[in-house]
Amino acid sequence: MRTLATLLRLLAPFRWRVVLAVILGVIVVACNAGLLGMAAYLISDAALRPLLVTLTLPIYVVRFAGVGRAGARYTERLVGHDVTFRLLAQLRVRVYRRLVRLAPGQVLGYRSGDLLSRLVADVDELQHVYLRVVGPFLIAGVLAILTAGIFTLFSPVLAWTALAFLAVTGIGIPLLAERLGRRVGAHQAGARAALRVHLVDGIQGAQDLLAFGHERAYQASLEEHDGALARLQRRMARISGLERALNDALLSLGMWTILVLAIPLVARQHIGGVYLAFLVLVFLASFEAVQPLAPALQTLGRTLAAGQRVLAVIESTPAVVDAEAALPARADQPTPAPGARSGECPLALAFDRVSFAYGREEEAVLRNISFTVPAGGRVAIVGPSGAGKTTIIQLALRFHDPATGTIRLDGEVLSQYALRDLRATLGLVSQDAYIFNATLRANLLLARPAATDDELIAALERARLRACFDSLPNGLDSWLGEHGERLSAGERQRLATARVLLQDAPVLLLDEPTANLDTLTEGEVLDALEVAMRGRTTVMATHRLFRMERMHEILVLDGGQIVERGTHHQLLAAQGLYRRLFDVQSGMLASEPARAEEALHG
Repeated sequence: MRTLATLLRLLAPFRWRVVLAVILGVIVVACNAGLLGMAAYLISDAALRPLLVTLTLPIYVVRFAGVGRAGARYTERLVGHDVTFRLLAQLRVRVYRRLVRLAPGQVLGYRSGDLLSRLVADVDELQHVYLRVVGPFLIAGVLAILTAGIFTLFSPVLAWTALAFLAVTGIGIPLLAERLGRRVGAHQAGARAALRVHLVDGIQGAQDLLAFGHERAYQASLEEHDGALARLQRRMARISGLERALNDALLSLGMWTILVLAIPLVARQHIGGVYLAFLVLVFLASFEAVQPLAPALQTLGRTLAAGQRVLAVIESTPAVVDAEAALPARADQPTPAPGARSGECPLALAFDRVSFAYGREEEAVLRNISFTVPAGGRVAIVGPSGAGKTTIIQLALRFHDPATGTIRLDGEVLSQYALRDLRATLGLVSQDAYIFNATLRANLLLARPAATDDELIAALERARLRACFDSLPNGLDSWLGEHGERLSAGERQRLATARVLLQDAPVLLLDEPTANLDTLTEGEVLDALEVAMRGRTTVMATHRLFRMERMHEILVLDGGQIVERGTHHQLLAAQGLYRRLFDVQSGMLASEPARAEEALHG
């Protein structure tokens, strides 16, 4: 029940709206009971007492109940759904904020389809917290007390009988439905999430499925997931049918019981005959308050399962957090005009005996790494795949904290800076820089929201993207498509460079910025990056040994350790791992023209 208690606490900011919605819900059912009961009394009284003056009050009650019911119903739905949508909006924001805090390292433990299911489907499922749990139960409780009070005015026996039927219908049947549907509902949430994950994988990997002729097998697997969800939905539907049948049976049995008990009282004149139909119809109307409770508890298992999945994200503890007394942004380094920071205030970055592993039981990715990039200096980190190059970049960005050792920026340990200030000081260009499905302007303003159009165009020119900009139909307002599909791979990398130029950060981190690019495009991207590196402290992790002579120092990683260090010419002369990597890449580059000539002449 901890999950339910936590979800109910989320309603605390909306408690007065909840109270108003409950009051309106009570008014709706009370008006319905008043309409049916007084209409029955009016017909009975008109048959027994022909004096119209005695019918005036019942007539007005019937009119007021009819109009009040419609108005209260509309307002109750309006307020109730307003509470629900505010709650869902708050939850989505909280889940997204937590995911941002968990990114990127801890988010890797989730599949993208599963994250989508938690953020959309599971949060949507929590609308039942108010609409089917809090509201209906509060309304049913108040109406049961009112109904028992009205029946007590006529006979305690009738009051206890009515209350017993309402209790069995409102508590007994819901508990039975909840017991039958608890496990089904929990499995249903998991099956729905699994289906979404499978769908997302199938859509994103459709090209490879078709290329390898695996589409039929994947479709069969998808049908299996869909069939599992359908079977659970059918079981839930059977439980719903049983619950509705029991509700109808108890309603009919209750009405007949009230009628059988009331007739002797009318015969002995303990109750006026005009009230016989009144009592039966008031009992009928009171069932409107308790009938929603069984479906509520039936879906409670599914709702709680969705709640557990959402709360698992919200309550996750980020591995990287701000220090209690985080250093503010440096007051002596206000953000200057574009380009002014270049060469004026670069910062030194130092790793001191840093080791790191992605999990407690996993092998260390980095072992005893120490190096310093002086202010305005350039250091390249090279080595085979899996050597730990990208991990160094991620540690500098404080996506993770080192297991041992310290990382300092401008002489201060990274963990002493506020994360927002730290990352505003670091500009990143990675091999998978994300291009949003938005306009060129929106993708650039990500780096500096207050930038003018002239500044955006200037950044594009410095990043060697002016020709691309001129070819776009709507200039800065051109839509780039999903993942920047309207741009080539090289243009996407140069756009990432333009963003860094706009950000104008004193430290530049390059993570495989030319990976998967051809030689010509690689040169164009490096030309753009050369502009960005001027006057900035630069760390470039790469496996491409191109233009390494422009770096002040090169660190060669292998197995998570620095095995060689020096300048380009020093490392070539050392005849070590760097030389072997260089010779292999030089041979590959030398063979490219020959392969191109061979392909050209068939």
